[in-house]
Amino acid sequence: MEWNFPTAEELAAALRAGEVSSAELTEEAIARIERDDKAINAICVPDFGRARAAARGADQARARGEDRPLLGIPVTVKESYNIAGLPTTWGMPPHRNYMPAEDAVQVSRLKAAGAVVLGKTNVPFGLQDVQSFNEIYGTTNNPWDHGRTPGGSSGGSAAALASGFGALSIGSDIAGSLRTPAHFCGVYAHKPTLGLAANRGMVPPSAPALPADPDLAVVGPMARTARDLGLLLDVMAGPDPLTLGVAHDLTLPPARHERLCDFRVLVLDEHPLIPTGSAVRAGVNRVADALVDDGARVERHSPLLPDLTEAAMLYTQLLFSSQVARFPVEAYEQLRTRAAELGADDQSLDAARLRAMVFSHRDWIEANSRRELHRHGWRRLFAEFDAVVCPITPTPAFPHDHNPDPRERRLDIDGVDHPYFDQLVWAGLPTMPGLPATAIPAGRSPEGLPVGVQLIGPMFEDRTPLRLAELLEQKIGGFQAPKQGVLPGCAVASPAPRPEVPVGQSTLS
Repeated sequence: MEWNFPTAEELAAALRAGEVSSAELTEEAIARIERDDKAINAICVPDFGRARAAARGADQARARGEDRPLLGIPVTVKESYNIAGLPTTWGMPPHRNYMPAEDAVQVSRLKAAGAVVLGKTNVPFGLQDVQSFNEIYGTTNNPWDHGRTPGGSSGGSAAALASGFGALSIGSDIAGSLRTPAHFCGVYAHKPTLGLAANRGMVPPSAPALPADPDLAVVGPMARTARDLGLLLDVMAGPDPLTLGVAHDLTLPPARHERLCDFRVLVLDEHPLIPTGSAVRAGVNRVADALVDDGARVERHSPLLPDLTEAAMLYTQLLFSSQVARFPVEAYEQLRTRAAELGADDQSLDAARLRAMVFSHRDWIEANSRRELHRHGWRRLFAEFDAVVCPITPTPAFPHDHNPDPRERRLDIDGVDHPYFDQLVWAGLPTMPGLPATAIPAGRSPEGLPVGVQLIGPMFEDRTPLRLAELLEQKIGGFQAPKQGVLPGCAVASPAPRPEVPVGQSTLS
């Protein structure tokens, strides 16, 4: 029997019923990867030998009467997570031979839950792009159109899921790196509340794997259904045991509502700093129409919404100021010179990025204080609403663009070019205050490309946007398997070398 794009929930049920073995599921997944991944290049570090051994162990455990949340289910892991015995490079050639000695905490949790790890998925150089290509592993193509990116930096994970390479994957997100690939590939992802899931071992190669609380950045689940996101989040959630001396345990509050008609939702499809492309706007409206049709309270405006322009500027400042601490002194001085040359009236996002790179500690404290005011504004908003629906990026997946200087790249939004990194403003909306956000499929563009939206929820109420995602999946549908091949008129990208990142680029993880 061939298992075509099964959910983790379906696989768990089949395994418990004895309808299939983990060894059979693993062989099926490996065969699919070996057959189809030459065109996609999602699995950059296969680990098939240990996967087969883990599958046999899972079957033996089940025969002994054991049952764990992911027992025997094939999964993949983003390359940036440490896995003992496999390279962790973040796509950076100087680290191509780095081999960590122990698993990241989330890899340990996957294995403890019984998952079978098939291998690692591709990333951009240093996790620094909205695409996924690097000199070591080459380019990952979008399964819907090989001439387009699957997104980044968890692009390999999203492409793997859309291609049927395992039922689940784990990634990370600081600038939409879970949500954008899900949007581009037509799958689901969840950016958890900041601090909800421990991230030890999701660190740059050769850096010590220590408990930490990085600003903005989170680790999170990816899947082909909303229910599977919740299943994997339950495995991932909780503090690092090294900080508590105990096993992880965290009880999240239940979803605010169980029926679509009970939700109070604010819908946004316009941003003051960047237009929303027609295909994405249609996806947002499709979700809004479904909510209205089922009797939910839907509003398009609210005076409680924190100012979107200031939110984008704060996000830009906090994101880019955190990325220059390890820059060489010479590079930092070049940035200071460039920032000093900016005109006082230049209030563009490009200027904000450059100024942020040379922030003083005093500047950062001021930005962080303003963030706390925004967090309080979101608390007030979520007293009146249960979720916010909005874009993830302004467009569906765009054609591969490997210009070595991202500042020269442009994003085409309905025929008009915009600065490449301006597309991050929507992803930054929940990231800056640390809110949970669930990426869901919301239809397809006129060209047949997936379009997703994000559902933003209240802090530490992750189950609310996850439940809304599940209800919308029942209402408008969810993941659809892409047809193999390339959409008409599109070229296939071949793996391309990744030049060194120019001064001024930032880690987007």
